[in-house]
Amino acid sequence: MDHIKEMKNKIPEVPVFFLKPDTSIVRNNNPFFYPEFTNDLQYELEIVLKINRLGRNISEKFAHRYYKEIGLGIDFTARDLQRLCKETGMPWEVAKAFDGSAPISDFVDKENFTNLKNISFRLEKNDSIVQNGNTKDMIFHFDNIISYVSRFITLRTGDLIFTGTPSGVGPVKIGDRLKAYLGDELMLDFFIK
Repeated sequence: MDHIKEMKNKIPEVPVFFLKPDTSIVRNNNPFFYPEFTNDLQYELEIVLKINRLGRNISEKFAHRYYKEIGLGIDFTARDLQRLCKETGMPWEVAKAFDGSAPISDFVDKENFTNLKNISFRLEKNDSIVQNGNTKDMIFHFDNIISYVSRFITLRTGDLIFTGTPSGVGPVKIGDRLKAYLGDELMLDFFIK
């Protein structure tokens, strides 16, 4: 909710979603290379769900069966391109789905958490906290997101769903170091090159 306010967007009645191809994934804390087509690259830390079975038209009450693990990911956004897309009514993929735009962590068993609706996570840029979120503040929770997306797209084993970001999004530059924590566990630690 706070991210929607900081972006001056209207509160959605249903989840807003877009796709990132597998070429957007960066694993193993490999560096992120700043693309030449943007002058306003911004981070958005998100909890990521790892789908563990095939599903379509999943009822919200059964959605919890479709993921066993969660992790963290950065939804890098070329904010200048996204603004242009919004102004012209075009899709957002050019601003969000480019190669390397989705660094992800390893995944942990969701059973490690006593309450999935109360998980803290944070992002540090150059050792300063820039995003500090908790799943209790989500507009749409995990099961709702899975159910909604599966109405339109068949979910397959291994698919990843980024679930939205807290407030505090901001720019990165070459040389920055990003570290992301799920609770107190360091999950991501990489440099912008």
